Amino acid sequence: MRRRTLATLGLHAALLLGAAATMTPLVWMVSASFMPAGDANALPPHFFPRRVTGEHYVALFTRLDLARHFLNSAFITVTATIGSLLINSLAGYAFAKLPFPGRERLFRSLTLALVIPAQVGMLPLFLLLRSLGVVNTYAGVLVPYLASVLGIFMIRQYVLSLPDDLLHAARVDGAGEFRIFWSVVVPVIRPILVTLAAFTFLSAWNDFMWPL
Repeated sequence: MRRRTLATLGLHAALLLGAAATMTPLVWMVSASFMPAGDANALPPHFFPRRVTGEHYVALFTRLDLARHFLNSAFITVTATIGSLLINSLAGYAFAKLPFPGRERLFRSLTLALVIPAQVGMLPLFLLLRSLGVVNTYAGVLVPYLASVLGIFMIRQYVLSLPDDLLHAARVDGAGEFRIFWSVVVPVIRPILVTLAAFTFLSAWNDFMWPL
């Protein structure tokens, strides 16, 4: 029991040291933001500001109009996440459960795009959107986020695990395909929708190159 207690204490001490080492640069970054100009470059560096100032934050929200940039990012990220969930889930459900000519061949063609880097298609996509006249608009930024091969693939693979008898029972009761999707499929695939939402949100929020 004593050895187990010592081992537990040692493990927790190591974890605390690791957490402190990870958090130290982040804490210093926040602390440096409240330092007067030039203090962050002093040698040896100061961990805490000798004089607290908020002039840098005033400059961000006045001279650089950070609030507008933040709202732009928030609008694009939230809209892209909602649109991606709707379109990718509909497409994934269709590829998994709705028979139509060329379904498997089309899906295999889509999966080939997973091995192509996004940077390769950036210029053709930009030229396409420019021909549509949506450059420097919200629509031009949002369109590439609304559907992704990875999102369709994730939804399709999850929907394939649903039993067909569940969908047939809904059809026998007179439900249409969209009613089946919304009332039967969506509640069951919530875990993969949450995962896709997290991926899409982080990707859209952290993206710099495409909005630029």
